[in-house]
Amino acid sequence: MPLVGSAPPRVEAAPLREALRSVSAALRSVPDQGMIIGDIATIARGVARRACDVQATMATTREVGFVFGQFERHSIRPRVDDPIAFARARQSLPMRHAPTGVDVDLSLAWQPFELDALAAAEDVLIGSVEITVARAEDLVIYKAVTWRPHDREDVERLATLHGTTMDLSRIRRVVAGLAETLEDPGRANDFARVLEQGLRLAP
Repeated sequence: MPLVGSAPPRVEAAPLREALRSVSAALRSVPDQGMIIGDIATIARGVARRACDVQATMATTREVGFVFGQFERHSIRPRVDDPIAFARARQSLPMRHAPTGVDVDLSLAWQPFELDALAAAEDVLIGSVEITVARAEDLVIYKAVTWRPHDREDVERLATLHGTTMDLSRIRRVVAGLAETLEDPGRANDFARVLEQGLRLAP
């Protein structure tokens, strides 16, 4: 994939930067689709914020043990007991980058919007580290799932920065479906309000 842009914001903390480099290498060592999401992806898309861990996602049909083994080669190790059972039950692999102590959370993608996001992921440079990262429009959908106070802030900022390039109809449709699945009909309305606030601030 081509690199997008030339100078995204940097991850200033050296331990986090080294953990990100290892996670990126681990994702690329597995012949499946994987990308960075969460706070670091938000930073890579131009939003100034702090990050303290690395969040990533991957779509794979391989045994969880194989994935753990690939990450182990990059000094990224499970941080829970019986990690294989945990991963199978929760579609999540909680790990830690041993040299730096930075937590690494890898989710196993299976929902249609996640698979679409992985297929559209782009390569960017964040400082000196090349990573594969979700598009801005896919990040706002991820944030609609967790929908914490800082997710609301990020949705507004991402909409301000990238609203003119986002498929807004797709975003609204996917978020409405997720809100229905979560049995939280108010979430779609709340999300739409925050999204519109960000769009109104766009230059």
